[in-house]
Formats: sequence, structure tokens, C-alpha cells
Amino acid sequence: MLVVEAKLKNGTPEQYQKLDEAIRTSQFVRNSCVRYWIDNKGTTRNELQKLCSRLAKNQDTPWVTLLNSQARQSSADRAWQSINRFYQNCRAKIPGKKGFPKFKKYSRSVEYKLTGYKLSDDRRKIKFTDGFKAGEFDLWCSQRTLVYYSQQQIRRVRVVRRCDGYYCQFLIDVERQEYHEPTGQVTGIDLGLKEFYTDTQGNTVNNPRYLRKSEKRLKKAQRRLSKRFQKGKKRCDPGDSQSPRERAPRQQSNNYHKQRVKVAKLHLKVSRQRKDKAIKDALALVQSNDLVVYEALKVRNLVKNRKLGLSISDASWYQFTEWLNYFAKIYRIVCIAVPPHFTSQDCSVCGTRVQKSLSTRTHQCPNCKTVLDRDHNAAINILKKRFSAVLGVSPMSD
Repeated sequence: MLVVEAKLKNGTPEQYQKLDEAIRTSQFVRNSCVRYWIDNKGTTRNELQKLCSRLAKNQDTPWVTLLNSQARQSSADRAWQSINRFYQNCRAKIPGKKGFPKFKKYSRSVEYKLTGYKLSDDRRKIKFTDGFKAGEFDLWCSQRTLVYYSQQQIRRVRVVRRCDGYYCQFLIDVERQEYHEPTGQVTGIDLGLKEFYTDTQGNTVNNPRYLRKSEKRLKKAQRRLSKRFQKGKKRCDPGDSQSPRERAPRQQSNNYHKQRVKVAKLHLKVSRQRKDKAIKDALALVQSNDLVVYEALKVRNLVKNRKLGLSISDASWYQFTEWLNYFAKIYRIVCIAVPPHFTSQDCSVCGTRVQKSLSTRTHQCPNCKTVLDRDHNAAINILKKRFSAVLGVSPMSD
């Protein structure tokens, strides 16, 4: 499967408002399915699909029938995915919270399957034909053009609302395979904060720290947003002469919402910078090696560190490893995740365990007198662990 994203341009404010209505309706259907599952024990996926048609025929919810029938089914599928994931976590007896399905409050997307939209012959325009009648939009795509794929290959279309506009994601049924020229190189990488990663050869990739660089602008924009926030009035007594409109909290001004969008755009820029770097670094690493070994870090637990959590999130280790596994599958090379235990403490030459704190950046072995950079030593140990991960033998037998 391949996902191609294009921006929806040249639409009127009324058209974008229709898209918002479709998104809110999709959210309503999804939340209704979750509520039905909570109230009725033993609900199946098929029953949630039947609920969609009943909601469309219900006189109390006439707006549901405006949404395309397959889009309603997609909303029910989203609800069932969260329910099924909760069941799987319970069966697996994972520690902590099991991910009980929650009601969505701010949904940002609606998904169509095969109907509800129509693409132009040149794949440059899309027209939404469901009951909301959002109309026609131009497709601006900078990654790939849709003209190379037939209508039968497009399995789903998702409309996503972001702070800088509306986007259309196309799920295309095509198997992507790239040719990888063998290089005879194998490497292990150690992910870090000082350097993004260090490989077995001692080469390093710098950590750009996108959030840290934008932190000054973000704080300034956030301060302006806080100053423009207007606190609501206090609630009055039931016997007060004020009307309910006057007793309700005061809505925010247009300047507040403008500043809120500016803050959201700054965060979106940082997110896109992280994703772009993760993709480029993972692709370069896969293309230059036949085997890549990395440490299987539990980032979810690491970000709980009160001192290093923000820096770990800024480094986006999890996103990088996800793209690394993706490109390894596309280019058909071997990518192995090994346990990270004692990779920084053990000597890569003799195996002596040398205890060191996080601030100690140099590995000095008292047994064999080896002196290496801490991350370089860890990268060598990670590469040696590949046999223990695959064959179950000792890593020092390499």
C-alpha cells in the first residue's frame, strides 16, 4: 500500500465548511458506535455496521444520512479498531492501562472508501458527491502524481483538516519494491541525544533539536495567546434576571483564534521537520548497508524522564526506527532490533563491564586499556548482539 497526500486548494469558505460538517458527522457516528458497545455487552463489528444504517434512518439524526454510506461504515470501523485493540491488550495482560475506547471530541478527518467522491481524468481535481455537496477542489501534490494510478487502485480517500489547510490522502493498492545494490556493509547504530546516532565505524549524524531551536518563538507566541484568552463570566444564580446567553462563558475573540492558529503552525512545522529528517536518515542508512542493527528502546517509558523527556521526544527515535523498518522492507535488506541492556557499559573488545554515569562520554576499560567514545563503543556492542538476537548465542562469540 502507498499513501499519496495532496492539498485541497481553491475552495470557497462554504465548501470548507461543508467538509467540517462531514468531519463532525463522522465523529458523531464513531462516538455513537462506542456508546452502543458500552451499553450492549458482546457487541460485534457487524452490529456496529448495522447501527450506521439505523442512525441514517433515525428522525432525530437527519444529518447522518447526508454522509456517504461507506464513510459511515469507515467511522464504525474506526470505533471497532479501538475496541479490538482494547480486547487484545486485555488478552495480552499488558501492565497499566489497557486503552479503553474513548469518545472523540476534536476529530479532524473523514474517510471515504470507493464512493462519495469523483476524480477528474487528469487527477488534478476531486469532487465530493455525498449529501453535504462540498463540491470540487484542486489537488496540489508535490510528492507523486496520481496520474500513474488507476481508479481501481485507489482503495480509500481520507480528508484531513490541519491548521494550515485541508489535505486529501489517497490509499493506493500497489506493491512498492526498490532495487538495492549490495554494498557488503553491515552496521550497528546507537541512538543518542548528543548525536542523533553513531554507527559501528564511528560516523555520527547530528541531532538538529528542532523543538529547542523553535522554543523561543513558541514561548513568545504562547504568551501572546495566553494574553488574548478571555476568561468566562461567573455563573449566576438560577433566579437571576440574566438570560442564559449572558450567563454562559464568553466566547473567544477573533484575535485569539488567529494567534491559536499561529501557535499550531509552529508546532506543525517542527513535526514536519522531524519527519523529513527521519525519512532521509533512515533511507540513507538502508541504501548504504546490507544489514542494520539498532537497539529496541521503549521510548514510551523513556519520555517519562522529567529531565530528558522533552529532548527524547525532540529526537524522534521511535519515528526514525519505524521508517528504518519500512525502508528495510522496501529495499529487502535485514534490519534487526536487539535489547539495549548494558550496551554502553560493556567493553566492546574484552566484554568487561565498566560502570559509568550518563555524563561520562568516554569509555575507558581498565582491563584491556581500550579508550573509545561511549556511543561508538555501544554501537559495536549492538552489532555484536545480532547473533544473540537471531540465533540465541552469546554476543561475545563474534
